[in-house]
Amino acid sequence: MDIRAGIIAAVFFLFIGAFVVMRSGLRAFISARKLSFYRIKVKRQRGGLITFVFGVLTLALAIWLSVFGEPVAYRYFPPSPTITLSPTITLSPTITLSPTITLSPTITNTPSVTDTPTITPTPFIPLAIEALFESVVTPNPNAVFSPLQFTENCSNFVEFEAAAVFQTPVDYMCAVFTYAEMIPGSQWTALWLRNGQLVHYETIPWDGETGGYGFTEWQAPPDQFLPGAYEVQIFVGLDYKVVGQFVIQGDAPTAAPTPSATASPSPAGTSPPASLPVSTAVTGTP
Repeated sequence: MDIRAGIIAAVFFLFIGAFVVMRSGLRAFISARKLSFYRIKVKRQRGGLITFVFGVLTLALAIWLSVFGEPVAYRYFPPSPTITLSPTITLSPTITLSPTITLSPTITNTPSVTDTPTITPTPFIPLAIEALFESVVTPNPNAVFSPLQFTENCSNFVEFEAAAVFQTPVDYMCAVFTYAEMIPGSQWTALWLRNGQLVHYETIPWDGETGGYGFTEWQAPPDQFLPGAYEVQIFVGLDYKVVGQFVIQGDAPTAAPTPSATASPSPAGTSPPASLPVSTAVTGTP
């Protein structure tokens, strides 16, 4: 059972307990009115009132736990990032031709210069997007994010269908993650790239809690979600935190044609309408 499920169960039982205790205290207070002995009646009324007040306090605790319990729990018990295995594409085996004639080996020239493999650059925020930063809060360099999970519907962070390969047409994509040790108000940025080219971004001050669930989304017409390899990069301030990939397969959607006005040709031998100007050439002798 995770923290969210535990809090929901605790709130449920507190509500039931509060109802039972309040009902018991109210019944004891009402039944005490029928007693003839004053001291016993007052004592039972006091006990019923105390029981009822305890039930009210239990109800208040249940309401507080339902509103503030999960953020407080994440503050002391930050969620640990979960690793999601991305499905890999399996290539169909091809037919291997067996050679019939074996050629004698020839002398192989040894290259005098060996090429050094290039270094993969670390993701960074372009200067044009960095110029849009609004926050003045210093971000926490120890903020952590879990691996990104991609889905076409992230209305529920607990139950959603994640995938790494999608089929066209696509008009919405969401990257879901868990996070911890974030500072509200610090700048965070999400860059969406297709085949290494930036196609969408968002950069705003963080408006969430210090820990919990989060997401970044992109909604656009299907003709903008072209087939290809996509990558989403998450930054806090200028610090790179996590990257996730997904693939869109299928035929490239075509944009809806925009109707344009076309002039109809006039029949041969007819003069243009009176509303249109007609140019005439004047000839003469100088």
